[in-house]
Amino acid sequence: MGHLIPVLFGMSIIVFSIIHAIPGDPAEVILGQRADPEAIKTLRAQLGLDQPLHVQYFHFLERILQGDLGTSMVTKQPIVEEMVPYLAATAELAIFSMIIAVIFGVNLGILSAWRRNTWLDNGAMALALVGVSMPIFWLGLVEQWLFSVKLDWLPVLGRADVRDTITPITHFYLIDTLLAGNTGQFWSVLKHIILPGIALATIPTAIIARMTRASMLEVLKHEYIRTARAKGLHDFFVVYKHALKNAFAPVLTVIGLQLGTLLGGAVLTETIFGWPGVGLYLFNAIGARDYAVIQSGILVLATIYIVVNLIVDLLYAYFDPRIQYK
Repeated sequence: MGHLIPVLFGMSIIVFSIIHAIPGDPAEVILGQRADPEAIKTLRAQLGLDQPLHVQYFHFLERILQGDLGTSMVTKQPIVEEMVPYLAATAELAIFSMIIAVIFGVNLGILSAWRRNTWLDNGAMALALVGVSMPIFWLGLVEQWLFSVKLDWLPVLGRADVRDTITPITHFYLIDTLLAGNTGQFWSVLKHIILPGIALATIPTAIIARMTRASMLEVLKHEYIRTARAKGLHDFFVVYKHALKNAFAPVLTVIGLQLGTLLGGAVLTETIFGWPGVGLYLFNAIGARDYAVIQSGILVLATIYIVVNLIVDLLYAYFDPRIQYK
């Protein structure tokens, strides 16, 4: 916990330095290349770009500590207000994908370890190898072609039907439609999230499955597992009640890392499926050279990644009582 502040401080320095190392003048980007030099000079002074880098950094840090991410150079809107819907869209997609990955990955790994060196084990690990090797953009296009174009089961693009007006409460559409009591909109939103969710869950599922298998194989060798079986307990209870909890700590690490990565913005998936998430938001900001959005967006995503991994570290104590935090 004590390492969190210096890590965040160091991260802010890195993000600030990288953004200012990008070629190009933000003032020139805003006004255009044919703008009057005096106008560019005036705008640079208004944006504080004429000040030394260390002064700009301290002003940047002061705003961040006050919860002010700045204003978009393109839309002129506060970045905090502008980013919330995009961040919620990415979070909803990432959590949905991670639920799929955990359910299938953990059970696939358990099945593989439980039936070690059988056709089930070989088949499960072959599926995991295919999943971790499969390009997301290719899988996304195949999903669109098969389930949208050929079978016409699921929508191709977007987060919801363009004809639906969803009142944002939490900005999580699945939750908002349930709170509004509109089951029709809920099923529409669910249909929109299935294809990108599956595409995004493929690699985490494969990684979780392989880690679960390796961890379970180690735990299943222990004496207390043999003792539980000798007492006549069914294999299902031995595996899920006794072995899984003790094998879950390394799996939890992988889940935390994968969730942090997904929350960091799945640019490819969001671009292919037209999902209005933070990855697509930052991609458009890079194209527009909106440095304020890029800088703040990267900082927010990096902070989320660090906090998610901190939560994972704290959860270790639940799964392994030998671990204590003082």
